[in-house]
Amino acid sequence: MSRFQSLSDAQWPLIEDALPRRTGRPGRPFADAQTMVKGVIYHYRCGIAWRDLPEVFGPWQTVWRWHRMLAADGTWDRLLAVLTAQADAAGLVDWSVSIDSTIARAHQHATNATRHTGGFIELQESARRVA
Repeated sequence: MSRFQSLSDAQWPLIEDALPRRTGRPGRPFADAQTMVKGVIYHYRCGIAWRDLPEVFGPWQTVWRWHRMLAADGTWDRLLAVLTAQADAAGLVDWSVSIDSTIARAHQHATNATRHTGGFIELQESARRVA
């Protein structure tokens, strides 16, 4: 799958029911859910800034707002759980896990923690001895 191909017509019915729908209330026009999801997928697949989202997905602010809304109400988490369960039931998921035990040690000065060594007091005492 290329970075331009985001969601096939066969994949859309799997997630369509979990997404918000038109309520019929008056107000701002409802954005197409499929276009919004494709815009979010494109954003993460390409690693671009929201403002650089192509106009084919509509205003970038609308796509960003949809992403925030679906993240806040847990829709993305529910979709992931449902799709993972379906793929696991179909035997499409390989649950092998790889653990990396590499240790990357940092120098003590790289920790950004303050250490009180009493250096200022030692300097004051040594200054008295010299005088």
